[in-house]
Amino acid sequence: MIETRGLTRQFDGTVAVDGLDLVVGKGEVVGLLGPNGAGKTTTVRMLSCLLAPTGGTARVAGFDVVREPQRVRERVGVLTEAPGLYRRLSVQRNLEFFAQLYGVADASEQVKRYLTLFGLWEKRADPVGTLSKGMRQRLALARALLHEPEVLLLDEPTAALDPENARAVRGFIRELKGEGRTVLLCTHNLAEAEELADRIALLKTRLVAQGSPEELKRRLFGTRVLVRLANPSPALLQALRLPFVREAELSGDVLALQVEDPERNNPALVRRLVELGAEVLYVTREERTLEDVYLELLEAGDAD
Repeated sequence: MIETRGLTRQFDGTVAVDGLDLVVGKGEVVGLLGPNGAGKTTTVRMLSCLLAPTGGTARVAGFDVVREPQRVRERVGVLTEAPGLYRRLSVQRNLEFFAQLYGVADASEQVKRYLTLFGLWEKRADPVGTLSKGMRQRLALARALLHEPEVLLLDEPTAALDPENARAVRGFIRELKGEGRTVLLCTHNLAEAEELADRIALLKTRLVAQGSPEELKRRLFGTRVLVRLANPSPALLQALRLPFVREAELSGDVLALQVEDPERNNPALVRRLVELGAEVLYVTREERTLEDVYLELLEAGDAD
C-alpha cells in the first residue's frame, strides 16, 4: 500500500529525507520513529502529496504521488501534528466542509458517526476555537477518517490526549488494522509504537533500521537468560561449557548467558548448573524495550 524507492527531499541543499526505501503492506501498522528533525513529517507530507520529492519515487495505494496526486489524496487520511482546523467554524461544520471536499456520500450521517465515535457529538455546535487541545486532536482524527481511506498517515495521534482518550485512539487504530487498513504511525511514544506496530522503521534522515520490535531486539541484543544463584562462583563460568551458550558473565549472584533459544535450551542449562553444584533460585529472560533499541540504534547511527 506504501512503497518508496530512493525517496529524497532537500530544502535549499539540506537533505531532510535521504534515499528512503520502505514498503508497507495492506493491513500493516508501521511505526516511523526518529528524533526531531529526522524527516518523519517530511516523509508524511510527501506521501500525502503535500510536498513533492526532489528524488526517488513513492506510490500509495498503487498510485504515484507525483503523477497521480488526486488519486492518492482520495485514498489517504492524514493527521498532521498541527490539526489545521477552522477555529471559527463549528465542530460539525468543519467536518461537513471536509466531507464535501472529499465527495463523501451521505455526509451528514458520516459526520454524525465520527463525531459520536470520538465523543464530540454534544460539542457539534461549538466553535473549534473553544475546544481543548485534546478535543481538537480527536476532531482532526475524525476528519482523517471521514472518507474511509485505505491508508492512514498519523503524525503523533495521541500527543495531546489524556490517558483515557489516548487508550481509545490506540484501540481504534487496532480496529482499523483489523479492517485491513494500512497505517503509518509517526510517534515519539515508544511504548505506543511497541504496542501497535507490526514493524518499526527508524529514520534519521536516512533509514537506520527496520523490523518488528522483537526482531530488532534480537538483532541488537541477542537473547540473554538471567540465572540468580544462592551460591555464585566464578568457577561455574569455566565449567559450564554448553554448545548453545555463546557468552556468559557473572555479576554478583546473577549469571547472565547469551543463549540460542531459551525455551529449548533452559532445561539443559539448569540441569548442567545443578550438576556443577549451583543452587538456582530462579531463571528469567532479560527483557529489553523498544526504548533500548531506539537509543542503541541512534547511538550507532551517530557513530557512523
